[in-house]
Amino acid sequence: MILKSLSLVNYKNFESQSFSFNEKINCFVGNNGVGKTNILDAIYHLSFGKSYFNPVALQNIKHDEAFFVVNGDYEKAEKAETIVISLKRGQKKVIKRNGKAYEKFSQHIGFLPLVIISPADRDLIIEGSSTRRKFIDSVISQSDKSYLKNLINYNKVIAQRNALLKYFALNHTFNADTLEVYNEQLSEYGTIIYEKRHLFLEEFIPIFKSRYDAISNSKEQVNLIYQSHLTDDTLLNLLKTNINKDKALQYTSVGIHKDDLIFNIEGHPVKKFGSQGQQKSFLIALKLAQFDFIKAQSGVNPILLLDDIFDKLDEHRVAQIIKLVDDENFGQLFISDTHADRTENAVKQVHQSYEIFKL
Repeated sequence: MILKSLSLVNYKNFESQSFSFNEKINCFVGNNGVGKTNILDAIYHLSFGKSYFNPVALQNIKHDEAFFVVNGDYEKAEKAETIVISLKRGQKKVIKRNGKAYEKFSQHIGFLPLVIISPADRDLIIEGSSTRRKFIDSVISQSDKSYLKNLINYNKVIAQRNALLKYFALNHTFNADTLEVYNEQLSEYGTIIYEKRHLFLEEFIPIFKSRYDAISNSKEQVNLIYQSHLTDDTLLNLLKTNINKDKALQYTSVGIHKDDLIFNIEGHPVKKFGSQGQQKSFLIALKLAQFDFIKAQSGVNPILLLDDIFDKLDEHRVAQIIKLVDDENFGQLFISDTHADRTENAVKQVHQSYEIFKL
């Protein structure tokens, strides 16, 4: 799969800009603030229907403008595909594939496999469990439509159950039968999600460990540990036994929406005991394992975005990543950097065609 060209209108800092891309390596170089990361984010936007860096959709429209349009022309399985994302103030975002709008954005997820490696990934280590759950969900959803559907349904029911608990508290009432309906729905969707997360991590963790060993020269042992309430009991039982707690809190305290992924190095949390270099290696191994998993599931080389990668990593780690691109089985690569010479020297090490865009 290749992104052949990209057009931006009123997207972030760009008024109107178009690019035609090399099928292997594309580098955006220039000073901070010129929009290098915004271009990568536009490419991400085309795959996921949203920004990687700014979840508030309206804030991706250029200041003082009424709309934005991002247009990408792809070649996938020897077929031309055009994706257009547009948003007007006061209206809903629209995603079109070959001129036809999607009824649901979830229908588009996974069509254009993509992995991004960015300094913002550090949130996976330092932020709360929701960030790590989103990572798991993002990887699985790119190759499993039913998983995404179950997740959407689960989140809807959680919102309804929480609203009901608040209603009970405000009105000093309680209806066990109504609550039971939501419990059964949550149990159905949540159990499927738990089982799929569990199976995914059984396959994913060995890939991750292998990637980390390659980056760090096998200097230390790392692990990912899946933490879930459902490890020890069924969700239906958990919801029933925690009802008094939920009534007091006015929200659902147990379920797969509380799952977490523990990041360990030498048996200890990488957040507390990992050096900066180890944390960076951990995150890159995580993202490259994501690349490997998605490729294996979809049979398509995901597009790989490397945002500000050279400023955040030492030369050895950069070299390890660049080596990957020398593999003919690798796909299209997009890089942003502040130093044109450094970028060109790095990409010259591989035997692939490249294009450098100076902004």
